[in-house]
Amino acid sequence: MSGNLAELEAQVRRELELTAHPTLDWMPNTSGPDGAHVYDVVIAGAGQGGLILAHHLKRDRVRNILLFDKAKFGQEGVWTTYARMPTLRSPKDYTGPDLGLASLTYQAWHEAKYGIADWEALEFIPAGHWSDYLLWIRAVAEVPVRNEVALTGIAPATNDLLKVTLETATGEEQVYARKLVLATGQDGAGKWLAPPCIEHLPRQFWATTADPIDFAALEGKDVAVLGAGASAADNAATALEAGARTVRMFVRRERLQRVQPYRWLTFAGFLRHYCDLDDAWRWRFMSYVLGLRESIPQHTYDRVRTFPNFEIVKGGGWNAAEDRDGRVELETDAGVFEADYLISCIGMDVDFAARLELKPFAPHIKTWRDAYTPPIDEQNERLGRYPYLDGNGAYQELNPGTAPYLRHIYDYTFAATMSFGASGCSINAMKIATPRLAAGITRALFQEDAARHWETLLAFDQTVFEPSELDADD
Repeated sequence: MSGNLAELEAQVRRELELTAHPTLDWMPNTSGPDGAHVYDVVIAGAGQGGLILAHHLKRDRVRNILLFDKAKFGQEGVWTTYARMPTLRSPKDYTGPDLGLASLTYQAWHEAKYGIADWEALEFIPAGHWSDYLLWIRAVAEVPVRNEVALTGIAPATNDLLKVTLETATGEEQVYARKLVLATGQDGAGKWLAPPCIEHLPRQFWATTADPIDFAALEGKDVAVLGAGASAADNAATALEAGARTVRMFVRRERLQRVQPYRWLTFAGFLRHYCDLDDAWRWRFMSYVLGLRESIPQHTYDRVRTFPNFEIVKGGGWNAAEDRDGRVELETDAGVFEADYLISCIGMDVDFAARLELKPFAPHIKTWRDAYTPPIDEQNERLGRYPYLDGNGAYQELNPGTAPYLRHIYDYTFAATMSFGASGCSINAMKIATPRLAAGITRALFQEDAARHWETLLAFDQTVFEPSELDADD
């Protein structure tokens, strides 16, 4: 199939050329302190959200971009790390990374690489294939990425710039940016949660869903997983497939959630215009959706239920955990259990102070709690901690004038959900979310440069015809 893939790549490049309008470069040069280079946009995170955003900005002729990721090449995002499922959960025909270009769709890539018959027989996209597809887009769209570079600091700089501190293989590096996008994943504005009752235990006994876990070491062990969603079931299945003696999945509710709200909201009206609703409607919609959480897909449920040594414990919230001679005694609402290893899969919490790069200005970020007070029956302290983003997708100051540089920092993590609905972390939203964020960035850049664009208009003297001798004096 290599020949077909080469033909597809040629088609992609051809279509990118055919749809390149407008091609005029419009970004003015900006100088940093002591003449240092200034990037128009710096994007932290080269997973699917950051990668496709960079591709979109390039097409909008915003090409002075730095895109980096802390992971090694091929390990960006979740698909080769803690996404412990053999296939994606989204239907195979969802688009997004292609940005409306048919030749860049996953289907086009899959058919070129594996054949049309294989695509037609495919039920869900293998996670490894999706990772390979994203790397292919990175190559064919020529999106440069610096790997093994981590974001460690953000600070205001002169000339209304941001100073971004990076940790690289050769040491610390500082770059200047007009705009910074945080595309740092699900926990990019906080941390993964674990029940407080297990946090005092040595880490040899427990992990969160995103931690690197040595599943091979769980062979012959008793494993307890907390959570009711797909990630909990994926971790349970991975432990079972590694040879765990028993795996219990503890669900805090009395009934399993069987409705997948993200399937409901995947329509253009909601994805594109949720952010246009007033605060009361936005809060009402997303507090309900996030309150339901994600259900276990059928194929994931079937994956765990093939094992006779798997059990779901309903109404099994964890209350206490103690080390008993190398095993954990786990006190739950459903009784007392013993386990060798615990995995917490209860999601993430927004906590700016938990992020090294956000901690210095965490108190200045305006949150939903600061902006809106919901009715008593809709109150949710956890959702109140989400950032209250402006219309462009950037942070806002809690107290105007105290941290004006926040308007240059864009949140493209899961924390954007309350303000914009499903965002860059979601495949189902990427088709709309990525162009919207790109437009927010270019809108801000253009507005800030209005005076400079005015000067270039006044100086514009490109003629489009030469007069005849009859009009030589014009």
